[in-house]
Amino acid sequence: MLGFVPPLPQQPGRPQPGRPPATGHMIVCGDDALARRLAVELRFVYGERVTLLLPPGRDANSPETPLTQRGRAAALFGRMSAAMNRTAAAGNGGGNDTNAGVEAVRIMEAPEPSDDVLEEAGVDRAAALALVYDDDERNIRAALTARRLNPRLRLVIRLYNRKLGQHLEELLDQAAAVAMPGIDPALLDASTTVLSDADTAAPALAATALTGSSKIIQAEGLLLRAAERPPPRPGETLDPGLCTLALLSSTTNDPAGAEGSDSSGDEGPELLPSEETVAAAEGRGTVVLEAISRAAPDRPATRMGGRGAPLSQVFSRRLRWSALGVAVAALSLVVASLLTTEDTAVHSAYLTLLDLLGMNDPAEEAPAARQIIQLLSGIAGLLLLPLLIAAVLEAFGTLRTASSLRRPPRGLSGHVVLLGLGKIGTRVLVRLRELDIPVVVVEEDPDARGIPLARSMHVPTVLGDVTQEGVLEAAKIRRAHALLALTSIDTTNLEATLYARSVKPDLRVALRLYDDEFATAVYRTLRTAHPQALTRSRSVSHLAAPSFAVAMMGRQILGAVPVERKVMLFAALEVAGHPQLEGRTVQQAFQASSWRVLAIDATPPADRNPDLAALPPYPPDGGAQPPSGLVWDLRPEYVLRAQDRVVIAATRRGLAELLRRQRSVLPRQ
Repeated sequence: MLGFVPPLPQQPGRPQPGRPPATGHMIVCGDDALARRLAVELRFVYGERVTLLLPPGRDANSPETPLTQRGRAAALFGRMSAAMNRTAAAGNGGGNDTNAGVEAVRIMEAPEPSDDVLEEAGVDRAAALALVYDDDERNIRAALTARRLNPRLRLVIRLYNRKLGQHLEELLDQAAAVAMPGIDPALLDASTTVLSDADTAAPALAATALTGSSKIIQAEGLLLRAAERPPPRPGETLDPGLCTLALLSSTTNDPAGAEGSDSSGDEGPELLPSEETVAAAEGRGTVVLEAISRAAPDRPATRMGGRGAPLSQVFSRRLRWSALGVAVAALSLVVASLLTTEDTAVHSAYLTLLDLLGMNDPAEEAPAARQIIQLLSGIAGLLLLPLLIAAVLEAFGTLRTASSLRRPPRGLSGHVVLLGLGKIGTRVLVRLRELDIPVVVVEEDPDARGIPLARSMHVPTVLGDVTQEGVLEAAKIRRAHALLALTSIDTTNLEATLYARSVKPDLRVALRLYDDEFATAVYRTLRTAHPQALTRSRSVSHLAAPSFAVAMMGRQILGAVPVERKVMLFAALEVAGHPQLEGRTVQQAFQASSWRVLAIDATPPADRNPDLAALPPYPPDGGAQPPSGLVWDLRPEYVLRAQDRVVIAATRRGLAELLRRQRSVLPRQ
């Protein structure tokens, strides 16, 4: 049983005595949940030697910080060690633990990843370094230092700024090439990957709030749609789709059931089950891959209400109805003038307008009908003056507030209430607006990161503490379609969810919760209290950690799909070098609970287009060998060739097995 490293001495940056840094190990530097999750992923899924660098923990007795950084990591490593070892024992009959013989995670504490600290962590002998601090500037400084200390080092950097990330990748790769001229790029292995946890998690969070049971994966220009399906009724036959991706927890249909995770055991969801397992699973829902289509080109997020300031935003509904009443009165007077006099329509309208504005002479010698119409026109003209004044005042007020935050409009319904405009909430807001979904944002801090974006997009925003009475009501929670609680504080998300459910019991809810045990308790309680309402809990670090871990192995994943509190990954791999795939048929290559081949890019490597969506799929009634192009309608008997590239769905452990690297040491230059 692999244990957790005992507490280290309290000297910042000092490694554990007697444990020098191992060659080819991986280093994770961070200050939040993502760093701990990533260390867990590398250690217990990929079996890598890991050094985790954390800032010094705050006072453990502080009510705001019940656990220090080291204590949180220790608790997480302990739970994951037990869960992973139990899973390995169940899958391998108690033997062949992929983590056997691998050192436990080594923890260091230092306020900054300085030169001395990185050297003590063994960065000059490391295979990869992940810099996942919440501060972009700190990550950039550490990346430049690490590249100077070890030009061969693979860098994975967390940055929120996308444009800056692109420039940083080019700069660091150029620095490595200059430091080691003439070295084979494959041997140098100086790749740099910039990722954002917000960009990784935003699509899954947005899809959870919108459709609840449907999941959309955008993979290199392709759109893969997976859907949750309830268990079939007796005698009912459901469309199996392209393939079954997962079996949901056996407790999914139990109002008091728990949302499954890695620690759920046999009751949890089962990813990539075999056909026999699916047929034998009675009373369990499934996640099936329904369709694959080409994704529409990216387009900028739209404003709510379109361009400029439409009439509904400049003038209130009451003012518009008043103007309509005056117009109807004037039209009625014109019609009455036509019926009682012999004037033409144009002349009658002209005289009526003069009467309304008080510009016409008294009709003393005119017929009685004309005099009555003039009196009525004068009365209608009295109503016109206050209407014009009100219109001017409202237009002036609208122009003054055009650059300020917009309030939720009257009559708004069917929208999504988004709590929190930090890094995650801002990205989710952009994603929702790209889909033209109406959103109302609730944010406590008027200087939050996403406030300028909400202002520029004219998104209705409520400033206030969501736990205070009246704030959610101002966001029209009673007429909302869904609630996305994405603040960084679990208890705030829970409190807002409970209050929203008390106001609208059938409200669809997705809340951000980090701790699996806490999420399980919350999910079970909410399902028991509101069995007919959809509830989902998601952890941003849990969704993002697999992408960072795969990048540290030198690969990129196409997308990730949450299945309850587990994650399924989609990746593109070259068949060459993978004995589990090369020379096997599609049916033989399928490994239940590990990976499944979904598509094949049979284009010759020299002509291969990195954009999968640009390749035409071959017809399902073609020959035994597929022509050049992207193949989704796979034949089980097709033999995978070394030159093929495949798109696979995989579990975290399955992808780790496919990507497991040889622990050889590159020659030092």
